[in-house]
Amino acid sequence: MTMQVWNLRAMLARQRKQYAEAVAAAQAAQATTIVRRSPLHASLAHARTAVGLAHTGDKRTALRCLGRAEEALSKADLAQPRSTWIAFYGPAELHSLTAIVRDVAGDPAQAEAACHRALAALPKSYRRNRAHTTAWLALAQLHQDDVEQACSTSGDVFAIMTGAPLPGRTRQLLGDFQRDLIARAPSAHIAHEWTDRYRTEWSTS
Repeated sequence: MTMQVWNLRAMLARQRKQYAEAVAAAQAAQATTIVRRSPLHASLAHARTAVGLAHTGDKRTALRCLGRAEEALSKADLAQPRSTWIAFYGPAELHSLTAIVRDVAGDPAQAEAACHRALAALPKSYRRNRAHTTAWLALAQLHQDDVEQACSTSGDVFAIMTGAPLPGRTRQLLGDFQRDLIARAPSAHIAHEWTDRYRTEWSTS
C-alpha cells in the first residue's frame, strides 16, 4: 500500500509538471519494503524515477534508472499473482515509460522505437494505454520533423478511442502535440488543418 501511494504521488506530480516532487515520490517508492523484495515493484519504482529525472534535465541519471528498471523486470516472475493496482505493469508499460524518458531527454528516434515495442506488447484490451502510447509516438515522430507521419499517427489516437472520451492525460499530451506542431510545421496551414480536423472530437472528449 505504501508503494502504491508513492507511485500515485509520482504520477500526479509529473502530470502537474512538479518534476522535483515526482522524483522525490519515486525515490520514496524505491525505499519501500516491497521494492527490496519484489523485482517487479523495484522496476516500476526505478522507471518512475527515470521519468521524473528526464523532465528535470538529468538525462544521464534518468538513463541509469531505466537500466535498473530493465534489469529488475528481467528478474521478475510475471506469471506470479500480483495486486490489482500493479497488474498493468510489465514489458509494455516499461517500453512506454522508456519512450517518455527518451523523448524528453532529446532522443526522439529511440523514443519512437520504444513506442513501437510498447504497442506490439500491449494487450488489445488496454485501449487507453494504446491511445496514450500512440500519442507519444506521434510526438516522437514530430520531434524528428516527420510532420506528415506525426499528424497521421496522432489521428490514430482518436480512432482508437472511438466511442469513448479521451483520457485526461492523453488530451493533455495532444495539447503538447498541437503546440509543438505549430512550432515545427513547415507551414501554418498544416497545424490549422490538424486542429480543424480534430477540434470536434477533441472538444467533446
